[in-house]
Amino acid sequence: MSARGFVVEADGGSRGNPGPAAYGALVRDAATGAVLWEMGEAIGVATNNVAEYRGVLAGLRAARDLDPEAPVEVRADSKLVVEQMSGRWKIKHADMRDLAAQVRDVYPAGHVKYTWVPREKNKHADRLANEAMDLAAKGEVWRPKTPVAVDPELVESATAAGPAAGTRTAVVPGARADAGSSPDRAANSETPPAGWGPDLGTPTTCVLLRHGETALTPQKRFSGVGGDPELSERGLWQAERAAELLAARGTIQAIVTSPLARCRQTAAAAARRLGLQVRVEEGFRETDFGAWEGLTFGEARERWPDELAAWLASPDAPPPGGESFTEVARRVVVARDKVLARYPAKTVLVVTHVTPIKTLVRLALDAPAQSMFRMELSAAALTAINWWADGNASLRVYNDTSHLREG
Repeated sequence: MSARGFVVEADGGSRGNPGPAAYGALVRDAATGAVLWEMGEAIGVATNNVAEYRGVLAGLRAARDLDPEAPVEVRADSKLVVEQMSGRWKIKHADMRDLAAQVRDVYPAGHVKYTWVPREKNKHADRLANEAMDLAAKGEVWRPKTPVAVDPELVESATAAGPAAGTRTAVVPGARADAGSSPDRAANSETPPAGWGPDLGTPTTCVLLRHGETALTPQKRFSGVGGDPELSERGLWQAERAAELLAARGTIQAIVTSPLARCRQTAAAAARRLGLQVRVEEGFRETDFGAWEGLTFGEARERWPDELAAWLASPDAPPPGGESFTEVARRVVVARDKVLARYPAKTVLVVTHVTPIKTLVRLALDAPAQSMFRMELSAAALTAINWWADGNASLRVYNDTSHLREG
């Protein structure tokens, strides 16, 4: 059992019950009261109780990601949630049973204590939920007004004691969550000032490596999450060449990868050369292209001309049965923020896909979502971005394929 303890504060609300709903959640250090993580998220149309449960679930997942061994106390002003999760009240509604099961699955039985608190003692979480609902009503996404201070000791503890290589992470440290729903704005608050300023110390550097080729890559087919193809012989060769270069440079201190096979294989090549463990981050997976998976652009245009035109025109338009670029951007920002919180001032190799890399680049440049259609990104190419403490970013390298030259 960790010597550190956490307090999760959670609240949720609905304007209509059911109606537009959101939750607010935060994690505090039990000893100091310092806020280590906070989040407000709109969840669409739902009831108050669903929103309350969603807040508890988000807070527990965040606490687990910070330190899975630390004891946790959940404080909420929902008597229903506290009594049901404490086992004293039965859960009659099907939606509540499903959410309660997800909450119970975060930690082993007996690890979490639930405490009811009056609303006036839950103002922080309540504020987060209301901010998220207010922003959702304007078509915007909640983000912290200032970065949450992450305890360096906590980050190091989480790095050492976090999930083993190959396990799924599902938490959202929201220190810099800035993916907005507008194609012209990555955040709903002010953009950090650009240009020279005071010394902010060492940035966190994300070295972004696109996976090597699969059989679908040279055919230029949509390849998202469907089928999960592995690297081709050419792709394996590309992965080894990228690993050689990274090992020669000697700057990588951690490796994070998408859960998809082609990225895992590419990351494994680097891990062998660098002697590092690989951490899997679900948020860095490729776009779900839905019905277009495995098709060429021409085939998709022939079968879904209107849908393809809408997809090209707006980041909010998804492929049939798939994800929009706006949806992808939200989870990519969450994944990025987890990297920045876990590895401050470190150089981290992130092995991922075309859409996540282009998304991070356009956010770093404060460019609109349509700019991604004007970026060329080759298989096994390297891109590097510095992320600074004030939220600013510097694009250092883009689409470097020098390590793939033959002869």
